[in-house]
Amino acid sequence: MEPKPKRWSLVKPSTRAWLAEARKTPGFSFFDLLHGYVYGRWPYLYIGIGTGELRLARIIRPLIAVIARLLPAVHPQPEEEQLKFEDTYHGKVVPLEAAKQLVQVKRDISLPNLEPVIPYALARDIILHNPDHLIALECPCRAARPHPCLPLDVCLIVGEPFASFTIEHHPDKARWITPDEAVEILQAEDRRGHVHHAFFKDAMFGRFYAICNCCSCCCGAMQAQRGGTHMLAASGFRIQVEAGLCTGCGKCEKTCPFEAILVNGKAAVDETLCMGCGICVGQCVRGALSLNRDPARGEPLEIFKLMEEVISPACAPSGNTRG
Repeated sequence: MEPKPKRWSLVKPSTRAWLAEARKTPGFSFFDLLHGYVYGRWPYLYIGIGTGELRLARIIRPLIAVIARLLPAVHPQPEEEQLKFEDTYHGKVVPLEAAKQLVQVKRDISLPNLEPVIPYALARDIILHNPDHLIALECPCRAARPHPCLPLDVCLIVGEPFASFTIEHHPDKARWITPDEAVEILQAEDRRGHVHHAFFKDAMFGRFYAICNCCSCCCGAMQAQRGGTHMLAASGFRIQVEAGLCTGCGKCEKTCPFEAILVNGKAAVDETLCMGCGICVGQCVRGALSLNRDPARGEPLEIFKLMEEVISPACAPSGNTRG
C-alpha cells in the first residue's frame, strides 16, 4: 500500500507560500491571515458583497459590521486615533507613466511606511518579491456588475506570493503576462479613460499588491469614494488648463472619471474633486491640459524615484536613509 499523503501536502504550494509570508510579517494576526485568505481565495464574492451587487450582501453585511467593530482590538491604536475602513484597504491614484514603472521593477525591493505617499494609518508598504511575476485577472468589480465594462482581465496582480496564489486558485479567470504585456494593458485602459490605482490592503500583508484600472461605473472603490469613504488618495498632481489652447470641445468633461471638469466655453477644473489621474491629458487633442506637481495633494507614487531615495543616501558619507 502506498503511504497516505501528509495533510500538509494537500495544501496548494501557493497557499504554503502565503502562510510562510504571513509568519514573516510583523504583527500579522490570525484574523489578518484568515481575512487575507478569504479575500484572495474568493475575491468575486468579497467584492460582490462589498459593492452590494449580490443578494447575499443583505445577509452578510450585518456580520461584517460586527467584525468591523472588532478591528480596534486586532489593530490597537492610540486613543486619539480611530481606525477607519479606508485605513485598511485603499488605492493610490497613479498616472500612466507611474503605473508603468510599477510593472517594470526588475529586482526585489522594500520601501516600508510610505506615509507621505500613502496617507493612511495601515497598509502603506511597497515590498516586492519577484516583481516580474505578473497576472492579469478578471476585475472582480466589473464581473459583479450586470453589464460590465470590457475587457474584464485588466486587474494586474504584482509579485509574490500574490501572483502564484491568484493563478493557482483562479486559473479560469487569470493568466500570466510579461511586463511588456502589462504595459500594453495599462496603455489600452488609459485610452479607454480608465484610471490606474495602486491598491494596498492590511490583510495582504499590509502592502501594495495590485494595479486596478478602474472605470467610474463599475469600480467599488470609486463608488465608495463618491459615498464619502475616502479610500482613494490623490496622485500628487493636479490638472492645469491652458485657456489659449482650449476650444471647449467637452471631451475632457465626458472622460474625467472623477467628474472634476466642467466645460462652459472653456474647461475648468474643480480642484476639490480632481485626483490628478491625468486621463484627461491623453484625451485632449489640443494639448490644453497638463499634469502639474501639487505638494498639497501628497507625494507621488513614483517607484523608481523612491528606490533612488533609498540607495542614494546609503551611498553618501552622511545623511539619513528612508525606512
